[in-house]
Amino acid sequence: MNKLCYKALEEQNYGGFLLKEAPERVLQFGEGNFLRAFVDYFIDMMNEKAGFHSKVVLVQPIPNRGGFNLADVINEQEGLYTLYLRGFENGQKVNNKRIISCVSRCLNSYDDYDALMECADNPDLRFIACNTTEAGIVYDPQCQFNETPPSSYPAKLTQFMYRRYQKFGKEAGKGFIILSCELIDDNGKELEKCVTSYARQWELGEDFVQWLKAENIFCSTLVDRIVTGYPRSEAAAINEENGYEDNLLDTGEVFGFWVIEGPDSLKKELPFAEAGLPVLITDNHKPYKQRKVRILNGAHTSMIMGAYLAGQDIVRDCMNDEPIVKFMSKTIYDEIIPTLSLPREDCLDFAAAVTERFNNPFIDHALLAISLNSTSKWKARVMPSLLGYVEKFGKLPVCITASFAFYIAFYHGTELTEAGLLAKRPKGDTYTISDDRSALEFFYSHMDDAPEDLVHAVCANTDFWDKDLTEIPGFEAEVTQFLKDIEAKGAYEVMKECLA
Repeated sequence: MNKLCYKALEEQNYGGFLLKEAPERVLQFGEGNFLRAFVDYFIDMMNEKAGFHSKVVLVQPIPNRGGFNLADVINEQEGLYTLYLRGFENGQKVNNKRIISCVSRCLNSYDDYDALMECADNPDLRFIACNTTEAGIVYDPQCQFNETPPSSYPAKLTQFMYRRYQKFGKEAGKGFIILSCELIDDNGKELEKCVTSYARQWELGEDFVQWLKAENIFCSTLVDRIVTGYPRSEAAAINEENGYEDNLLDTGEVFGFWVIEGPDSLKKELPFAEAGLPVLITDNHKPYKQRKVRILNGAHTSMIMGAYLAGQDIVRDCMNDEPIVKFMSKTIYDEIIPTLSLPREDCLDFAAAVTERFNNPFIDHALLAISLNSTSKWKARVMPSLLGYVEKFGKLPVCITASFAFYIAFYHGTELTEAGLLAKRPKGDTYTISDDRSALEFFYSHMDDAPEDLVHAVCANTDFWDKDLTEIPGFEAEVTQFLKDIEAKGAYEVMKECLA
C-alpha cells in the first residue's frame, strides 16, 4: 500500500480540495495532534473557501529523542494527513473526513535550526501559531542569545523575531500576528512579556523592543475542541478503506470554536468569517473563556464525581441516565448561566452544544480521567459560579452545593499509596484518586472524621480555596447534610432529591 502523498492521491483520482503549492505564510510551533486538528484545519478550510492561499511550516520545538520522529513522517507524507471530525451536530451523528493539505514541511528546531531561522527572511511570512503546552510559555533567564537554540519556546521566538527585525525592521507591515493557543490565562500577553524580557536581558536594543510593540500583535486566544489524536485501534481498517497508508491520521470532535483577541484589522487578514468558520475575533476573549470554563468544564466537574459514585464510568453513559442528565442540566441552566456576563442566548446555544458533545458516540470519556486534580478544578471551574449565585440571589445553588459534597465523598479514601489515594465506591470496586500530594494527604489524615468535622476541615482549608468557605452563609451545614445523605442513601438518590 502506498504512503499518503500527492502522487498517491493523483493515482486514485482524488477529487477533494488540495493545495499543493502556495507561499509559506504561517509558521507553527507545535506539530502535534491538537494543532493539526484545530489551527491547520481552519487554515485548510480558509484556503478552500476564502482563497487564503497559504502553506504552514510546522516546527517541532523539542529535540528528537530517538525512535519515532513525527517531523520525518510529516515530511515523508509531504505534509498531507487525513483528519476525521466525529460526533453529533444538530442532533445528527457525523463522521467528516478531510485530507489536510496546508502543511508544506516540518522542521525540528534543534536539527534544522538554520533552516528555521531562514524562515524569518521569507517576506511572505505573516502569522505565527503556537501550542507548546502550559509549560511552554515560561521565561527562563538561563537561556542565552548565542544558543542554537535556547531551551525555552519564548527564547526561540525572540531569536526568530530578532532575525526578522534585522531583515525587515525598517519596513512597515513585516511584523507578525502571533496566535498563542496554550491553555493559560492571557496566553498572548504572557508570551509577549517573555519575549520582551529576553530582548532586554540579551540587550538587543530599545529599537527592537519598540519594533516588537509597534509591528507585532500578540493575540491571546481561547481554543475549544477535544482532539482524540491517532486512532490506533482503527488505523489499519481506515488505511485499508482509504487505499493509502497514513501514519499521521488524526481525529477530533466535530465541535470547534476559536476566540482570538485582537484588532478588527485581523478580520481582513484572517478571513475566517468568509470561510464560514466558528472563529470569533474580538477585543476581549475573557467572557468566552468564562463561559467555556464554567459551562463545559464546570458541568464536568460538578457532575462526574457524583455520577461515578452512582455507578457510571463514562460521560456518554451519564447522558443516557435521566436523573444524572437532569442534575447536570439544572446545574447549567439554573445555577451557572445566570452568573455569566455574556447574553443569555449565547450561553444557551453553547450549553446545547455541550450536551451534544457529551453525547459523542466516538469518545469514551472516562469519569475517572476527568476527576484528575478535582480540588483545583472545583476551585477554578465551579466555585466562581457558587460565589456568583450567592451574591446574585442571596441563597445557595442546590446542585452546586451538592457537587461539593460529592467531591468530599469521592475523596474519602482509606489507603495512601505512591499511585494515589485508594477509595471504594458503593458497588465494591476500588478506584484511585489522583491529585496534588498535599490534597491526598489532607483527605487521608481526615478519613476517620465525622461528617461535620470533615466538611468543616475541607471548607476551612484556605490552601485549597484561597478563602474560608465556612463564611458562606449556610454552606457548611448544607454540605454536611448532603454528605450524610450520600452515606445513608447513595449519590444517585441525592441527585434525584436535588431535582425536587
